[in-house]
Amino acid sequence: MKKVNRREFIKMALAASGGLAALGGESIMGQGESAATRPNLVFVFPDEMRRQAMAFLNEDPVITPNLDRLAGEGLALTSAVSNFPVCSPYRGMLMTGKYPFSNGVISNCFSADLAKTSYLRQADRCLSDVLRDAGYNCGYIGKWHLDRPHEPYVEPPRGGGWGVWDEFVPPERRHGFGFWYSYNCYDGHMTPHYWTTGASRDEKTEIREWSVKHEADVAIEYIENSDGKRRDPDKPFALFVAHNPPHMPFNLVPDEYVARYGDRTYRDLLTRPNVDLSIEDGPTAQAKRWVKHYFAAVTGIDEHLGRILACLKEQDLEDNTIVVFTSDHGDMMGSHDLMHKNQIYEESFGVPFIIRWPGKVKAGTREDMLFSAPDVMPSLLGLIGLQGMIPEGVEGTDHSGVLLGKSTARPDSALYMHINPASPQYGRRGLRTPRYTFVVERRKGGEQMILHDNERDPYQLKNVADQSKPVVAELTKELNAWLESTGDPWARA
Repeated sequence: MKKVNRREFIKMALAASGGLAALGGESIMGQGESAATRPNLVFVFPDEMRRQAMAFLNEDPVITPNLDRLAGEGLALTSAVSNFPVCSPYRGMLMTGKYPFSNGVISNCFSADLAKTSYLRQADRCLSDVLRDAGYNCGYIGKWHLDRPHEPYVEPPRGGGWGVWDEFVPPERRHGFGFWYSYNCYDGHMTPHYWTTGASRDEKTEIREWSVKHEADVAIEYIENSDGKRRDPDKPFALFVAHNPPHMPFNLVPDEYVARYGDRTYRDLLTRPNVDLSIEDGPTAQAKRWVKHYFAAVTGIDEHLGRILACLKEQDLEDNTIVVFTSDHGDMMGSHDLMHKNQIYEESFGVPFIIRWPGKVKAGTREDMLFSAPDVMPSLLGLIGLQGMIPEGVEGTDHSGVLLGKSTARPDSALYMHINPASPQYGRRGLRTPRYTFVVERRKGGEQMILHDNERDPYQLKNVADQSKPVVAELTKELNAWLESTGDPWARA
């Protein structure tokens, strides 16, 4: 299993004249295959679900029988990462196959973003655009969070300078999604609302039901397509289901899922050694209060994923459907006395990634390749057999060969970013390698370097940068190569 660094990837790509996306892919299907013979795709990605919150990994004490079964039927990528672990930047990378400074989504999309420019460009060619042009029905259900709200706003501004988050996405900005049941960003998990395919901006559909359950219902109706109105039954489909939970507010989860954790307390649930339970306030206190609800939401997501999987089986679509389960980023939930996202630590940076395609992707396997968010688009297109349609300028890599169990090149590092949109030359940049996590935090007063040896210190408790100067020097070179290749202003500062 050959691993190559970023500089070697760039050299190989230039030599092949095909860009980074052309590397590593091996097609199951020929380029000339008709659309009708291509596999369907169901892509489920809840918001803020960390990698550790899957029971089969034996890390968090969480209840996830359907995810455990899905992993047993497919491939689990145990080192998948969210390179910029925030909602909108991840989604921008997922859809475009490009890093944030290339696709423009350098912060969350809301009215008060400091850069005033963070939204998905209409001209960008997205994964869904390619699938649509290849003959797919494309459907999107749930949280979009890739448009910037504009006046007159569809909701009142949030207090504390948090602005407006929700927005209607007009058809011309939906990037090939012909079926639309979505919203931009709204955290009312028990009272969600959506704009449907043909609705106007003032025609929201309001629901009084947990959003995950309702979105699974809509997904099942789309798959069943009993009236033939949701999609063309003669074409393959690509359905994206973007749940907002387990994203906060953590209390907005049905009691039935909380009850499944019985009388377990935070001491039974916050079991990671990097959570200091002696801390009585701040983020750790929040984690103590909400961890049961966070895990309960994960269990509810697992249950409704099971319903979607059962529907595929009942409709005799299981064998010809690629199923992906992942998330946009994790949640610290008290580790290192932190909450939520946007951290280099594994609880934030690491995401679940399970892929099932019966008879094509080997069942019950695990792969520790570093798999980045921009790699998802070209890898799925490569897996389907559409390498020739990977858009020019894609910065991710087609790893479909790895997904198929082939011995092909693997990346030597994955990029981490924490961008200050008003001053992008500051913030944090770093790398995850198979062994190390390396971060440089830059402020106006100078830089701090952090290095964790994840083999010796898997919970990232000790900064060994001062004791590992040669490693820091080599990783600094690697980081600079990443930043140059992705057009990051940090590299020029």
